[in-house]
Amino acid sequence: MQTKLTKIGVFYDGNYFLHISNYYNYNHSKKNRISISGLHEFICSQAAKMEETKKNLCQIVDAHYFRGRLNAQEASQKGNLLYYDRVFDDILMSEGVITHYLPVKTYFGNKQDREINVWLAMEAFELAIYKRFDVIVLIASDGDYVPLVRKLNSLGTRVMILSWDFEFVNDEGQRVVTKTSQDLIKEVSYPISMHEMIDNGLLDEDEMISKLFVQSSTSKFMLNKVNEDIMPEGTEKHYGNILSLKTGFGFIKYPPNNLFFHYGNLVETDFNDLKEGDPVEFVITYNEKGEMVARDVRTIEEDIDGNINGNILLDDE
Repeated sequence: MQTKLTKIGVFYDGNYFLHISNYYNYNHSKKNRISISGLHEFICSQAAKMEETKKNLCQIVDAHYFRGRLNAQEASQKGNLLYYDRVFDDILMSEGVITHYLPVKTYFGNKQDREINVWLAMEAFELAIYKRFDVIVLIASDGDYVPLVRKLNSLGTRVMILSWDFEFVNDEGQRVVTKTSQDLIKEVSYPISMHEMIDNGLLDEDEMISKLFVQSSTSKFMLNKVNEDIMPEGTEKHYGNILSLKTGFGFIKYPPNNLFFHYGNLVETDFNDLKEGDPVEFVITYNEKGEMVARDVRTIEEDIDGNINGNILLDDE
């Protein structure tokens, strides 16, 4: 009977994980963030299958989160970023995840944080030697981690990679494509295609997949809602006109800025029926960058005097 404990070490590329979580919260139909506790339970379940042992014999004995981070002054200029960072730190701490941060440096006007990848690789390899992990789980996508995986293989440590492939249109109207390095996937012992498992699991109402997302209303509040004293999300209806339409998204004229909206933010309205100039009502919310965007967008009737449900249309000025 198998009684040997399978020791698991988990290493997060923090910026990558944040990107994944934002995708499921803002761009995927699930509209919810990834749960750290649910992800850890999923990892133990997958490790048990791959290692052909019992789930209770697969334990995460170490978890580390690495991320390049803006300094306080820069972060304070980006809306609620400092608040979000502190909230997420609290969640990581409650799940026993050790955080490692380096300042994001600027080179010729471009922000870079490549040094954090080097730190993750060095820490993972050193801890694999001293703590003798049976399995190391990488939540990362960069081919730069291939040498790390090869080193871990030489130690006899199996490597699991959680990989995601997806694409979406961001708030600037740019197409964002996320793919995990094929070179990295080829080197690991246990490649897990997370986007496929999640989409299939949600369709099948798989309990383990459901647990990958934030469950309690309290946790969801902590992750998705900013402190109302700083940046209220609100439910007040606002009114404006469609300024422009692109493929799957558009902008609403709302001085002093134009508000982005995605086709997934429409209510009782078909995106294909929209035309530039259409009057709409909407609720203002904030994206992960602390920028105002529109949600719950719906078309409304304009009366003969140019009023919208009793509200005067905004002029073009």
